[in-house]
Amino acid sequence: MAVKSPVIDKFGVVPPSYHEKHLKLNFQNLSGKESHKARPSFSITEEFILKFNQTQNSTEEEELLEIARKHILRCKRKLGLKTLGSGKHVHLPAAWTEVIYLAQCKGEIQDEALNMLYASLDHACFDYDHLPALFFVAESVLHRLCCDAFLKTYLYSVEIKLTKIGYLVFLRLFIFFLHGHLESFKQHLLRLQPYLYALSLSEESYYKYPNIFSNVLFILKTSEIICKRELPSESIFGPAENEERYEDIDSDMVGYEVNHLLWHCVAAWSCVQNNSPQLKDVLEHLIVHKTQLQKKCWLDSVLALLILGEAAKLNMACLKALMDLVRDFFSSIMSVQNQEESCKVDDFSWAWNVVYPYTTILAEICLYAATSDLRKTAFVGFCDCKSSQKNILPMDKSEKQPELQETSILNLLEYFSSKMSDNCDQVVWIGYYGLVYNLVKMSWVLQGDEEQDGLRNIIWQTLQKTKDSEKDVRIQNAINIAQAELNDSTDPFTRYSTKVSSNVGEEVFSKYIGWRIANALSKLFFPSTGAPVLPLKKPSIKGDQTKHLNKKQESMKKKVLHFTVREHPSLTELPMFPYPDFFTKADKELAKIIDHHWQEELKVRQREDAICEAQELKDKELEKKNHFQEIMKKREEKLHKQTKPYELPPRTEIQGHVLVMPPTSYGTLASS
Repeated sequence: MAVKSPVIDKFGVVPPSYHEKHLKLNFQNLSGKESHKARPSFSITEEFILKFNQTQNSTEEEELLEIARKHILRCKRKLGLKTLGSGKHVHLPAAWTEVIYLAQCKGEIQDEALNMLYASLDHACFDYDHLPALFFVAESVLHRLCCDAFLKTYLYSVEIKLTKIGYLVFLRLFIFFLHGHLESFKQHLLRLQPYLYALSLSEESYYKYPNIFSNVLFILKTSEIICKRELPSESIFGPAENEERYEDIDSDMVGYEVNHLLWHCVAAWSCVQNNSPQLKDVLEHLIVHKTQLQKKCWLDSVLALLILGEAAKLNMACLKALMDLVRDFFSSIMSVQNQEESCKVDDFSWAWNVVYPYTTILAEICLYAATSDLRKTAFVGFCDCKSSQKNILPMDKSEKQPELQETSILNLLEYFSSKMSDNCDQVVWIGYYGLVYNLVKMSWVLQGDEEQDGLRNIIWQTLQKTKDSEKDVRIQNAINIAQAELNDSTDPFTRYSTKVSSNVGEEVFSKYIGWRIANALSKLFFPSTGAPVLPLKKPSIKGDQTKHLNKKQESMKKKVLHFTVREHPSLTELPMFPYPDFFTKADKELAKIIDHHWQEELKVRQREDAICEAQELKDKELEKKNHFQEIMKKREEKLHKQTKPYELPPRTEIQGHVLVMPPTSYGTLASS
């Protein structure tokens, strides 16, 4: 997208040229303070971007495109896309900055740069040194949305990608906020304020597109909470909505109050990771707090479902708890919506903010769960009924509307399709939209996967029935927008003859961010003794500063969380150590496990060999004894003697020193 330079006075947004120069300078200065690692100067300049976007010469255009492709390859290496962000060659802050600049080049370079950035933000670990770059990316994305996207008449696929990247960035910032790491970044938060205000004015334009609207509202909600805490006097957000959450917080524990439901979901994930037998008790306690999913402060609910969804990818009990939790949530919402005669009912206009992410979580479980049973259950449900497979979608609107028994994909499709109408509840059409939108992307991801042809076929059948029978424009838009996001306007379900590249679908869904967040929160809620909550790469500290730092870290921990052991009696029963980092300790732990099992197997083999040798020796002795007895028996039968062969008879003394031997069959022997 070409660089534009209009001044938007009502939003207080400065021209892009000013924005880019000052952000770049600000990032380089700040990152130099935060890290000692040498950083190369950026070769992607504003002049190169302008030249790339404005050139009309075909030869020069080809040369610039080749240079941009080389930058893309170098950024891929720095991002560590093939190693999940790990390795000596990886430098994420520098790579994120370069990719953001590359994303201003129009055409295929822009698309590839945004896809790379999204994939990196999905799988990258949490590190304190990433914060300056994260704020840089956040400000750049918001600037592109406010200064470029708002000026467009139509919705563009780049706009969808920018909001997805913004969602991941602010999700990461919120996790750092929970750990208390944003206190020194107040200036960065202040710089985001004008853009956030401009973004809040765009809600109406995105209302018809829940996939974008959900990301925009998430960005605004996290910013509201962070800015209220870090910038209480300067925040642009009003104090009305969440004020009640902070009234009862002690003065020495001024921080974000952790939702009980979120806490128990993290505990369940920790139990699954550590194979703890306490998982059953944790899930029972989790269901007790199911009503917290109905609170208007929906951000914790979304995080709770995200983390429980990660546990559900590995454990069937967690999947059942997740689906039961959402089923009760649906039942509560619909029962309230049906009470039209009641004068006082709860306002659940925010509920779709929980429903839509749940449809994405279900889709990710169907694609990435550890076993086929988990994937099938998330799609079909626990009740493997013929009716759910026979009548995939949709049912006749004139028939009796079904009750929601389960919250699998097929059950929800049937339920939502039966309630669709022009004036249906917002939760219904947005939930239906989310399911269809994610089914299109699931079908795209499963291209070429022969092992999951069955799942792809049933998705294809479901979508075909939806396209043929559902005439609602909102649901048809879900299919069209999903196809546009995949950069292909053709039907992705009929491209069997097209060869699918190996990296198709890598940037369609978030594969790793849920695991990263669950791991980071488990370290926060259940920290091991002496272990840092998040890896902090700070300059070396002098001895006289150690006491001051320890006091600061203690006060930080006190400021972040607001729950006690008394509030959570199961806290002491849960494992109080984090799951080892997969990328740094997996090989070492695997080697230990292999060595342990090998030593045990060696001991078993040695015992078995010793038993076999003893048995063989015993058998040989028994065989030798039997053989000797057989020889002696034959000798006795022939010679009527019981002496052994070659055995001399006993001596007998006779007068005159004559030794007389017993008579033998060979005669009498005498000696003088």
